[in-house]
Amino acid sequence: MKAIQLLLVLTFFSTNIIISQNELPIQSNNSTLKPLGSLYNKQLQNQLQLELNKNPKWKSLIAKNKMAVGVIDLSDQNNIEYARVNGNNMMYAASLPKIAILLAAMDALEKGEIIETPELTNDMKIMISKSNNAAATRMIDKLGFDKIESVLTDERYQLYDEEHGGGLWVGKRYASTGATNREPLKNLSHAATVNQVCRFYYLLANGKLVSTNRSKQMLDIMEDPALHHKFVNTLDQIAPEARLFRKSGSWRNFHSDSILVWGKDPKRRYILVALVEDASGEKIIRNLVKPVEKALKIN
Repeated sequence: MKAIQLLLVLTFFSTNIIISQNELPIQSNNSTLKPLGSLYNKQLQNQLQLELNKNPKWKSLIAKNKMAVGVIDLSDQNNIEYARVNGNNMMYAASLPKIAILLAAMDALEKGEIIETPELTNDMKIMISKSNNAAATRMIDKLGFDKIESVLTDERYQLYDEEHGGGLWVGKRYASTGATNREPLKNLSHAATVNQVCRFYYLLANGKLVSTNRSKQMLDIMEDPALHHKFVNTLDQIAPEARLFRKSGSWRNFHSDSILVWGKDPKRRYILVALVEDASGEKIIRNLVKPVEKALKIN
């Protein structure tokens, strides 16, 4: 009888683990996560570089610091792996850093610094899903640059770090007028590094941005993007069943994309970030998905 009871308890416990690992945010028994840098995996790094270097143009762009790629393998929660190319190379990222505005807004809501209204909720949604510049500008005006900077440099997140290449930054309205607060290293207005964007998604997936509930709210806003280009264009074809949480950006020759892919099959669960400075950047990013999945041994 005791053996049967023990078996039932173990079965229940195991089932709960499986369920929690399939949910987002990921439910973890650990109060703290491993630092992103400690997840670096040499084998994944070699595979990523091998796949990227097969394309002569990509190899050239990487050598010129005009292309950066980061990937986090989330398929095994007990063995998360990270690899990156030009990880600390900060580039102009256009609309991708709107995720920083979203984070600052969630922090302000949690602290009661701003009030959650239907208008505010809608602005946060269309700022991300449709990359609406007017909504992003209204959010910036409501929060202020000082607030956004304080959240990005907060020790909890370290999403902008001068000692490690900078990172995520929003220092200009998505409009032609207004004051600016450019980041100090390269004087960029809307910036990102793949390391820090990967960190953003890693913390988000684990419910560590502001709180579990606010992370869930952010995930809801970022899911099902309205724009189906770059990463999403390819994933629509090869993984139509996967849940996609995404923000991209483009301006002139600067193209960027960032995504959390959460497939029904745990093998297809990963974070992917790319920054490219090239006229064909949209196509490059679209064509990145399959080689990266090959590096992840999904194909």
